Amino acid sequence: MAEVFFWCAALLLAHTYFLYPLSLFVLDGVAQVVQNIRAMRGSDAGENLTARRLPAPSVSLVVAAYNEASCIEQKLENSLAFDYPAERFEVLIGSDGSTDGTNEHVLRCQDERVRLSPAPRAGKTTVLNRCIPAARGDIVVLSDANTMIEPDAVQKLVRHFDDPEVGAVCGKLRLFNPTKKDYEESAYWSYESLIKMYEGRRGAVVGANGGLYAIRRTLFTQLPPSTIVDDFVIPLRILEKGYKVVYEEGAVAHEETTEDYGKEFGRRARIAAGNFQSLRMVPGLLLPTAGFPAFAFWSHKLLRWFAPALMGVALVANLFLLDSVFYRFTLLAQGLFYALAYLGKVGALKRGTAKRVASVAYYFVTMNLAIVVGFWRFLRNSQRAAWDRTARAS
Repeated sequence: MAEVFFWCAALLLAHTYFLYPLSLFVLDGVAQVVQNIRAMRGSDAGENLTARRLPAPSVSLVVAAYNEASCIEQKLENSLAFDYPAERFEVLIGSDGSTDGTNEHVLRCQDERVRLSPAPRAGKTTVLNRCIPAARGDIVVLSDANTMIEPDAVQKLVRHFDDPEVGAVCGKLRLFNPTKKDYEESAYWSYESLIKMYEGRRGAVVGANGGLYAIRRTLFTQLPPSTIVDDFVIPLRILEKGYKVVYEEGAVAHEETTEDYGKEFGRRARIAAGNFQSLRMVPGLLLPTAGFPAFAFWSHKLLRWFAPALMGVALVANLFLLDSVFYRFTLLAQGLFYALAYLGKVGALKRGTAKRVASVAYYFVTMNLAIVVGFWRFLRNSQRAAWDRTARAS
């Protein structure tokens, strides 16, 4: 029985972190071969000749802001410099009870494309429930106040909506640290971005980067005010309706990470609580009848959320299998991994590959500990929906 538990846990962990990304790579390769064969047979002949570019749709950039006086002017300057027809574009700032002068900064902007929607503090979800239906654009681009978007990003997002089957488009968020070139999240974030790219090619990106994504305004449905991870639930609901959620690697936004590891851990625990909360909001994606989106949801998300439990099961089950040399080795490997994570925590390794590997191990362990804390908050219903801005170095 211990052996069964060990291998079930080990294979599920291997699937979510390694086998699922590998399956995406294989499926993409098969799709490319099929596409090449069709092109050789001329089945797509004339398609490009008859296709025509549709007029640029109207776009609303919606930003939920709470006490963002330190960056809101820069956000407005960044947004108004987009390479998109001015007459088809607006910026709607939804202030969630800001008390630091955020509203005044927005009101000082003389550009008529900028609108302010202030209201008492109620949480980001309430801001979106208010602002997205009030947006004038057919396409709503959602972003955060501290996220700076490259000039051509909106144009690259919007072009995908020429396809009526596309309901949402996720942009590429590049994280940077002003003091550390190789910080722990960089490797993991690159890995996650690669998975999103391959999921996007199959029209099934599971969740968006809150810093930059776009949706059809008509597909938005009001969220429960208690929703914690809106940027996860909104695209999933669109996916659940049968629309594609794709990924645009060329639509790039930049966001600074925080130096405060305590606040970063709290942010991840908050996201984890919201992830478990989201299960009841997208029940259709839990069913095999949803097809590939369900496979992606289970493989990329649900198994990740239960990874701490699977890691614990693998470790405990391994303790009952020490009469075998193989299982002594697997126990040693697990022990070395956690020891490496501890060395990454205390900074015992000063430079080189060993330090980077230890840092990644520490990041992986703390990420899973945050999931445990988030799950506990979910069970106790103690995670509030309203968010606090994360302090940045600059």
